[in-house]
Parts: sequence; C-alpha cells; structure tokens
Amino acid sequence: QSLPQQKLLTWLSVLECVEVFAEMGTARVWGEMGRWTIIVLIQLAKAILRLLLLLWYKAGIQTSPPIVPLNREQQQPLHPQDMEDNSSGKDQTYVGRRSSRVVRSLQSTPSLQSRHWGSPQQREESQSRRAEEMNQPPTPLGLQETIAESIYITRPLLHLLSLGVWGQRSWKPWLLSAILDISSLSLLSDLKDLNRRERAELRRRTILLLYYLLRSPFYDRYSEGRILLLLRLLADYVPGVGFVTRPLMDYLPAWQKIYFYNWG
Repeated sequence: QSLPQQKLLTWLSVLECVEVFAEMGTARVWGEMGRWTIIVLIQLAKAILRLLLLLWYKAGIQTSPPIVPLNREQQQPLHPQDMEDNSSGKDQTYVGRRSSRVVRSLQSTPSLQSRHWGSPQQREESQSRRAEEMNQPPTPLGLQETIAESIYITRPLLHLLSLGVWGQRSWKPWLLSAILDISSLSLLSDLKDLNRRERAELRRRTILLLYYLLRSPFYDRYSEGRILLLLRLLADYVPGVGFVTRPLMDYLPAWQKIYFYNWG
C-alpha cells in the first residue's frame, strides 16, 4: 500500500473509533440538532474516504475495521538470547533415528516468554501462511462489483437523506436501507476467488442484516416486546443466564437509541 492509501485507512479507522463518542458528546452539549449534524458529517467523511479507496486506489472490498488489528502473539520478537542462538547456527531440532520424530534441541530452547509447544516447522509454516493471507492483494472488482461496493458505501448517506425527507417514524428509510444492503450483497455474491479477509467481511455484512430487527421502526413496533420477553424468560427460568440477560435488558434500549451503534 502506498503512503497516501495508508493515511486514508488511518483516518477512516480514527473516525470509526470516535464516532460513538462524538455522537454522544455532541448530543450532550448541543442537543439533537448538533447530534444529527455530527452524524451527517462523519458519515459523509467516511463515504468520501471509502470511495477514494475504492475508485482511486482500487482497494476492492473494504473490511471493517479498515486496518486489521495487530496480533501481538504472532508479532512477538525474539529475545537477545534466542537471536544469538539463531545467528550462531545451532540446530533447533533433532530427528529421532528410529521414530523420525522431530523434537526441539535442548541447546536451542527459547526463553519462557517466547516459548511455544509446537515444532519450529509448524510455527514457521503457520506464520508464513498468516503473513501470506494478510499480504494478499485485494480481488479486482468488475463494473458490477464496483457498483455493489459503491451502494454499500453510500447506503448510510441515502438512509440519512431519507430520514430527513420522510422522518424517523416512517418505514421508507428502513426499507430503502434494507434493499440497498441486500442488493449490494447479491451483486457481490457472484464474485469468486476472494481472499480470506474479503470472505470474512461478506459474512460479517450478511450477519449484520439481523440488525434490522433492532432498528426503528421495526424494533419499536414488533421486536422490542418479543426480545425483552425472551430475555426475561431466560433470566427467570434458566439458571445462571440472568447474570447476562438482565444487564442486557437494561442496556438494549439505550444501545438502540445511539445511531452509530445500530446504523453506523
């Protein structure tokens, strides 16, 4: 990735990290008008950054979060003693003469902080495989797939526009957003030879369709009472589940009112 593309991904990641805080803080200071203003500005900035990545830098299907979190266990550096052993050329393994079993040499046992229980070959293979998966270039998108990804990127803006036209109690914004999400996934379903990150992203988007059960006005009219009733029954009749379901019952109404939790 080029340096400008990395900067775009960084800014996009920052926006996704602070969007909920910005919404709640603005609502506390400037009220509902300020809340919706900051929501529109953040969604507009995210859409512009994503469209630049898609159309200019050919970033393909964009994942969320934009920057994959660092796995510190895989990136654990070698300690000085281990580096000296590797540089001195000591054999790290011993192969049994009769069993042909590969075991670690006692002379090359690493320090406790970087020790693992698999053979060195297995660890090197798994690390190289993960590195190869992470460094795979994005799958090239044709015209149909580019339109599908553009629909997914601009869907929040169209939803906000429809909210301004028809209001928050109308079914039209909810239906428009659902149609756009399903259309985008349908157009992307024909794409083959996706890498691991892209397949995981499409699965995540498919699972997020369940959020429409928690989004107004469907939640207010149909699913709120049923979901709370189910959680209450689980808390009352299933031992031990109440420790999870009762706080969830208290938290769900507050979560549902925050835009970036259930729509962002």
